[in-house]
Amino acid sequence: MIAYLNGKLSYKSPALVYIDVQGVGYEVQISLNTYSRIQGLENCKLLTYLHIKEDAHTLYGFFDEAERHMFLLLIGVSGIGANTARMMLSSLQPEDIQRAIAMENEKMLESIKGIGAKTAKRVILELKDKISKHKDAGHQISLTPNNTIQEDALNALVTLGIARNVAEQAINKVLKAEPLLQDLEALIKKSLKGL
Repeated sequence: MIAYLNGKLSYKSPALVYIDVQGVGYEVQISLNTYSRIQGLENCKLLTYLHIKEDAHTLYGFFDEAERHMFLLLIGVSGIGANTARMMLSSLQPEDIQRAIAMENEKMLESIKGIGAKTAKRVILELKDKISKHKDAGHQISLTPNNTIQEDALNALVTLGIARNVAEQAINKVLKAEPLLQDLEALIKKSLKGL
Protein backbone atom coordinates (compact mmCIF):
# COMPACT_ATOMS: atom_id res chain seq x y z
CA MET A 1 0.00 0.00 0.00
CA ILE A 2 2.80 2.47 0.89
CA ALA A 3 5.89 1.53 -1.12
CA TYR A 4 8.26 4.17 0.26
CA LEU A 5 8.49 7.49 2.09
CA ASN A 6 10.79 10.28 0.96
CA GLY A 7 11.18 13.24 3.28
CA LYS A 8 12.89 14.98 6.18
CA LEU A 9 13.96 12.96 9.21
CA SER A 10 12.45 15.00 12.05
CA TYR A 11 13.37 12.40 14.72
CA LYS A 12 15.84 9.50 14.74
CA SER A 13 16.39 6.71 17.27
CA PRO A 14 17.88 3.23 16.88
CA ALA A 15 14.40 1.69 16.69
CA LEU A 16 12.17 4.29 15.01
CA VAL A 17 12.16 7.49 13.00
CA TYR A 18 9.66 10.20 12.17
CA ILE A 19 9.68 11.20 8.50
CA ASP A 20 8.05 14.48 7.54
CA VAL A 21 6.63 14.10 4.03
CA GLN A 22 5.21 17.46 2.95
CA GLY A 23 3.91 18.26 6.42
CA VAL A 24 2.66 14.78 7.35
CA GLY A 25 4.77 12.98 9.97
CA TYR A 26 5.03 9.20 9.65
CA GLU A 27 6.31 7.03 12.50
CA VAL A 28 8.41 4.27 10.98
CA GLN A 29 9.88 1.31 12.87
CA ILE A 30 13.44 0.53 11.77
CA SER A 31 16.23 -1.94 12.47
CA LEU A 32 19.73 -1.08 13.68
CA ASN A 33 20.90 -1.86 10.15
CA THR A 34 18.77 0.96 8.72
CA TYR A 35 19.63 3.27 11.64
CA SER A 36 23.32 2.89 10.90
CA ARG A 37 22.74 3.85 7.26
CA ILE A 38 20.75 7.06 7.94
CA GLN A 39 23.07 8.56 10.57
CA GLY A 40 24.40 11.51 8.57
CA LEU A 41 21.19 12.18 6.65
CA GLU A 42 18.63 14.92 7.19
CA ASN A 43 16.44 13.72 4.32
CA CYS A 44 16.08 10.17 3.13
CA LYS A 45 13.95 7.69 1.26
CA LEU A 46 12.89 4.60 3.19
CA LEU A 47 11.27 1.63 1.52
CA THR A 48 8.32 0.54 3.65
CA TYR A 49 6.12 -2.35 4.63
CA LEU A 50 2.73 -1.67 6.25
CA HIS A 51 1.97 -4.33 8.86
CA ILE A 52 -1.74 -4.48 9.66
CA LYS A 53 -3.10 -6.16 12.79
CA GLU A 54 -6.48 -5.82 14.54
CA ASP A 55 -5.14 -3.28 17.00
CA ALA A 56 -2.42 -1.48 15.02
CA HIS A 57 -1.15 -0.39 11.63
CA THR A 58 2.64 -0.26 11.84
CA LEU A 59 5.03 1.02 9.18
CA TYR A 60 8.43 -0.68 8.96
CA GLY A 61 11.16 1.14 7.06
CA PHE A 62 14.24 -0.13 5.25
CA PHE A 63 17.20 1.71 3.78
CA ASP A 64 17.42 -0.63 0.80
CA GLU A 65 15.62 -3.41 -1.04
CA ALA A 66 17.96 -6.13 0.29
CA GLU A 67 16.82 -5.50 3.86
CA ARG A 68 13.13 -5.20 2.93
CA HIS A 69 13.36 -8.41 0.90
CA MET A 70 14.92 -10.27 3.84
CA PHE A 71 12.27 -8.85 6.21
CA LEU A 72 9.46 -10.08 3.93
CA LEU A 73 11.07 -13.52 3.66
CA LEU A 74 11.43 -13.73 7.45
CA ILE A 75 7.83 -12.72 8.26
CA GLY A 76 6.70 -15.39 5.79
CA VAL A 77 8.18 -18.05 8.08
CA SER A 78 5.68 -19.61 10.47
CA GLY A 79 6.23 -18.26 14.00
CA ILE A 80 8.19 -15.14 12.99
CA GLY A 81 6.34 -11.86 13.31
CA ALA A 82 7.35 -8.38 12.25
CA ASN A 83 9.05 -7.54 15.57
CA THR A 84 11.07 -10.76 15.53
CA ALA A 85 12.13 -10.08 11.94
CA ARG A 86 13.20 -6.56 12.95
CA MET A 87 15.13 -8.01 15.91
CA MET A 88 16.91 -10.40 13.53
CA LEU A 89 17.82 -7.52 11.20
CA SER A 90 19.02 -5.50 14.20
CA SER A 91 21.28 -8.36 15.35
CA LEU A 92 22.68 -9.39 11.96
CA GLN A 93 23.12 -7.72 8.58
CA PRO A 94 20.77 -9.05 5.85
CA GLU A 95 23.72 -10.73 4.08
CA ASP A 96 24.75 -12.43 7.35
CA ILE A 97 21.23 -13.87 7.77
CA GLN A 98 21.32 -14.94 4.13
CA ARG A 99 24.71 -16.60 4.63
CA ALA A 100 23.55 -18.35 7.82
CA ILE A 101 20.54 -19.77 5.97
CA ALA A 102 22.55 -20.80 2.91
CA MET A 103 25.19 -22.53 5.05
CA GLU A 104 22.55 -23.98 7.43
CA ASN A 105 24.29 -22.26 10.35
CA GLU A 106 21.67 -22.73 13.08
CA LYS A 107 24.04 -21.47 15.80
CA MET A 108 24.36 -18.06 14.13
CA LEU A 109 20.57 -17.69 13.99
CA GLU A 110 20.20 -18.95 17.56
CA SER A 111 22.55 -16.16 18.72
CA ILE A 112 19.68 -13.73 18.04
CA LYS A 113 17.43 -12.99 21.03
CA GLY A 114 14.12 -14.82 20.70
CA ILE A 115 15.35 -17.37 18.16
CA GLY A 116 15.59 -20.88 19.53
CA ALA A 117 16.75 -24.11 17.90
CA LYS A 118 13.33 -24.98 16.44
CA THR A 119 12.81 -21.53 14.96
CA ALA A 120 16.35 -21.47 13.51
CA LYS A 121 15.72 -24.86 11.84
CA ARG A 122 12.36 -23.66 10.49
CA VAL A 123 13.92 -20.47 9.04
CA ILE A 124 16.60 -22.51 7.28
CA LEU A 125 14.15 -25.12 6.02
CA GLU A 126 11.61 -22.60 4.69
CA LEU A 127 14.04 -20.02 3.24
CA LYS A 128 17.05 -21.98 1.97
CA ASP A 129 15.67 -22.12 -1.59
CA LYS A 130 14.50 -18.47 -1.61
CA ILE A 131 17.62 -16.56 -0.57
CA SER A 132 19.88 -16.76 -3.61
CA LYS A 133 19.54 -13.13 -4.80
CA HIS A 134 19.88 -10.14 -2.51
CA LYS A 135 23.02 -8.78 -0.86
CA ASP A 136 23.89 -5.54 0.87
CA ALA A 137 26.69 -3.86 2.84
CA GLY A 138 26.60 -2.38 6.35
CA HIS A 139 28.12 0.84 7.64
CA GLN A 140 29.38 2.21 10.94
CA ILE A 141 26.98 3.87 13.33
CA SER A 142 27.59 7.14 15.14
CA LEU A 143 26.27 8.56 18.39
CA THR A 144 23.16 10.71 18.66
CA PRO A 145 23.94 14.12 20.14
CA ASN A 146 22.67 14.95 23.66
CA ASN A 147 22.43 11.29 24.70
CA THR A 148 24.98 8.93 26.09
CA ILE A 149 25.74 5.70 24.29
CA GLN A 150 24.30 3.83 27.28
CA GLU A 151 20.96 5.70 27.11
CA ASP A 152 20.68 5.23 23.35
CA ALA A 153 21.37 1.51 23.67
CA LEU A 154 18.86 1.16 26.50
CA ASN A 155 16.16 3.01 24.53
CA ALA A 156 16.79 0.80 21.50
CA LEU A 157 16.56 -2.44 23.50
CA VAL A 158 13.39 -1.32 25.30
CA THR A 159 11.82 -0.34 21.97
CA LEU A 160 12.69 -3.80 20.62
CA GLY A 161 10.57 -5.26 23.43
CA ILE A 162 13.17 -6.13 26.06
CA ALA A 163 12.32 -5.39 29.71
CA ARG A 164 14.12 -2.24 30.93
CA ASN A 165 15.85 -3.93 33.90
CA VAL A 166 17.00 -6.87 31.72
CA ALA A 167 18.30 -4.46 29.06
CA GLU A 168 20.17 -2.38 31.69
CA GLN A 169 21.85 -5.49 33.09
CA ALA A 170 22.91 -6.66 29.61
CA ILE A 171 24.33 -3.21 28.71
CA ASN A 172 26.16 -2.89 32.04
CA LYS A 173 27.68 -6.35 31.58
CA VAL A 174 29.03 -5.39 28.12
CA LEU A 175 30.36 -2.03 29.35
CA LYS A 176 32.02 -3.68 32.36
CA ALA A 177 33.85 -6.05 30.02
CA GLU A 178 34.65 -3.30 27.47
CA PRO A 179 34.68 0.08 29.26
CA LEU A 180 36.11 1.92 26.23
CA LEU A 181 33.38 0.73 23.81
CA GLN A 182 32.01 3.81 21.99
CA ASP A 183 30.19 2.16 19.05
CA LEU A 184 26.42 2.23 19.70
CA GLU A 185 25.62 -0.50 17.17
CA ALA A 186 28.27 -2.80 18.66
CA LEU A 187 26.99 -2.15 22.20
CA ILE A 188 23.42 -2.98 21.23
CA LYS A 189 24.42 -6.14 19.33
CA LYS A 190 26.67 -7.37 22.16
CA SER A 191 23.91 -6.65 24.69
CA LEU A 192 21.42 -8.61 22.57
CA LYS A 193 23.80 -11.56 22.42
CA GLY A 194 24.18 -11.45 26.21
CA LEU A 195 20.44 -11.80 26.82
